[in-house]
Amino acid sequence: MNKEIIHVYLMPGMAASPIIFEYIKLPENQFEIHWLEWMMPIDNESIGDYALRMINNITHENIVLLGVSFGGVLAQEISKHIHIRKLIIVSSVKSMYELPKHMILAKKTKAYALVPTQLAGNIDLLAKYAFGSHIKKRLDLYKKYLSVNDSKYLSWAIKQIVCWGQEESPSNIIHIHGDNDAVFPIKNITDCITIKKGTHIMIINKYKWFNENLPRLILEN
Repeated sequence: MNKEIIHVYLMPGMAASPIIFEYIKLPENQFEIHWLEWMMPIDNESIGDYALRMINNITHENIVLLGVSFGGVLAQEISKHIHIRKLIIVSSVKSMYELPKHMILAKKTKAYALVPTQLAGNIDLLAKYAFGSHIKKRLDLYKKYLSVNDSKYLSWAIKQIVCWGQEESPSNIIHIHGDNDAVFPIKNITDCITIKKGTHIMIINKYKWFNENLPRLILEN
């Protein structure tokens, strides 16, 4: 008998292209990978309403959904509307309480509204903001992973992550996090699989770990 093919949908981080998943390979006799990509938000669209629109790009049932960084937040919002076989987030947060202090402060002061105008059109600054300031040495390499450099999208995305109001983590979520994540520091994160020397871009530079371990994590009860 043929094995059931498990459909795995991958959502990249803020402003990132799904090319960040180019090295993620799963056994083709068991899994089929599908890349999701960011759409332009509608004026005043909530993250929940955006998630409902993104569902139109998911064409299979009982899927595995993996989201990176802000894509992990979106993945959790999507999981509130459709049945998900496995929900996996990488380099992300499970609730507003895992956000770093500077983001919480930005919510209170509404300082987040000032950031997008600095990022739009400045690919160097956007890369550092999206992936972490430690990537200076390989900045040119990581520029290829950024696909959305639009001020409307950036304004929306930054507001959604800073003002995200989820208080309780989803049940049965798998959270994979690096102990050297500069965007979402590990000190604020609970109940995760910790990757040693893992940074915010470990989906790119530690892809071998994911290729070796994702099949098991997906198939485990």
